[in-house]
Amino acid sequence: MLLPPNFDPEHAARMARETLDIESEAISAMARRLDGSFVRAMALLLACSGRVVVTGMGKSGHIGRKIAATLASTGTPAMFVHPAEASHGDLGMITPADAVLAISNSGESEELTAILPLIKRMGVPLVAITGRPGSTLGRHADVVLDAAVDKEACPHNLAPTASTTAQLAMGDALAVALLDARGFRADDFARSHPGGALGRKLLTHVRDVMRQGEAVPRVPAGASLMDLMREMSAKGLGASAVVDDQGLVLGIFTDGDLRRLIERSDGPADLRSLRAADVMHRDPRTVRADDLAVSAAELMEAHRVTSVLVVDAQGRLCGAMNSNDLMRAKVI
Repeated sequence: MLLPPNFDPEHAARMARETLDIESEAISAMARRLDGSFVRAMALLLACSGRVVVTGMGKSGHIGRKIAATLASTGTPAMFVHPAEASHGDLGMITPADAVLAISNSGESEELTAILPLIKRMGVPLVAITGRPGSTLGRHADVVLDAAVDKEACPHNLAPTASTTAQLAMGDALAVALLDARGFRADDFARSHPGGALGRKLLTHVRDVMRQGEAVPRVPAGASLMDLMREMSAKGLGASAVVDDQGLVLGIFTDGDLRRLIERSDGPADLRSLRAADVMHRDPRTVRADDLAVSAAELMEAHRVTSVLVVDAQGRLCGAMNSNDLMRAKVI
């Protein structure tokens, strides 16, 4: 790796620590001066029957896109509109049912200030996140959230660093307070993230993962051990249910049980005389088809088993699954 000749690792680490210190202090200072304006901003956004339209230029615009995404995924419908594009037709995306969250450190971005009178004329509530409450943006806003910072982390005090961190933190604070006020729960979050790990854990049920019908290994209690082994081999689950004539689960027999049985046996003749009822584990751990798949995974982990049977309300066998099925579904 080629480094500049004047590169000083200790100086680089010191700059990094100073940056983190400056930005963390900026957020702490903002938290200390948080006042009733935050609650008023929340009230405006909670009363919005449309969407929260987030807007901002430059680095504030990048922050705005992230805030809009966070709001949308936590129960507050939101979208981002670029202020420059808004002046060329995209302002039509904003309806009287919406609320606008405008972000600008200076509060004087030309592209943003140009559309403020039009937003006000529409009667749309306007919340500002700005470092200058007395700016043009601040004067037009119904509520101003003060995100001022003493200085940027940039050594030249020029590049937006601490200011954008403060904007992002304020947006996150709004999103979290709003989701709490709306009673937004983990399963609500999962529904807006069906492709993510949390979505899979909270939306995938046992019925979505389990093997059904002929794919479920089962033998009657009177089946020979040889028949039991053939059923296990044919179905590839690593276990087989033992059921009565009505399909009620009587027990389970697994690959591990077979190995232990062979170790204890006196030879093939001894094994041939055994029936499924002789070797099964009675009253096995079972789950229901409408249980969450992640709950089944937790049950299997807690009892150190790799297969579990699925039963209906009467205890009849209706499915089965193992840890491989859960891994394929990306539940574990």
